[in-house]
Amino acid sequence: MKKIAISLMLAAGLVATSAQAGDIEKGKQLSATCAGCHGADGNSAAPTFPKLAGLGERYIIKQLKDFKSGARNNPIMLGMATPLSEEQMADLAAYFSAQKTSNGAIAKDKMELGARIFKAGNAATGVPACLACHGPAGAGVAAAGFPRLAGQHADYIKAQLNAFQDDARTNDGDNKMMRDIAGRMSKKEIEAVSAYVQALY
Repeated sequence: MKKIAISLMLAAGLVATSAQAGDIEKGKQLSATCAGCHGADGNSAAPTFPKLAGLGERYIIKQLKDFKSGARNNPIMLGMATPLSEEQMADLAAYFSAQKTSNGAIAKDKMELGARIFKAGNAATGVPACLACHGPAGAGVAAAGFPRLAGQHADYIKAQLNAFQDDARTNDGDNKMMRDIAGRMSKKEIEAVSAYVQALY
């Protein structure tokens, strides 16, 4: 499994490189503008807004840069990210990554399939196990830029997997790793694994 994760990281071009170190205290001050949607500590109350707590600095910085450049299309986040300097992005990433992620519950009818996809994937359709990149407990691989999934809202994860599947989200690199994976998943698998990771902690 470790070899698979390393192979996927190399394929994604996301193996750790030096990133600008952010200042947590400065990030906390800047985060006031994010709190309305994402919560003061990065644990959003609304299931459609992602939790930023514990996501990993590298991942958060990349998403902010992608929102600013338009590589990830979201009109609201374009407006939020455009004024930010790289230093401010790093500060925000440092603050939110240092926060503890809250977790949720899972519907029992989605537990079995969700756990199977997360832990083993689907060999018949070529879907790899989610844990290969996101870790056995869904904590992510911060240095590689793979985000934490554990505790993330099921509705948000489902929306992102559907967006990757439909080519509506395309900021997963030239190799289209997440688009390829999501494209092999059934809607039932997407819904189940999204519900499963929400309950991971």
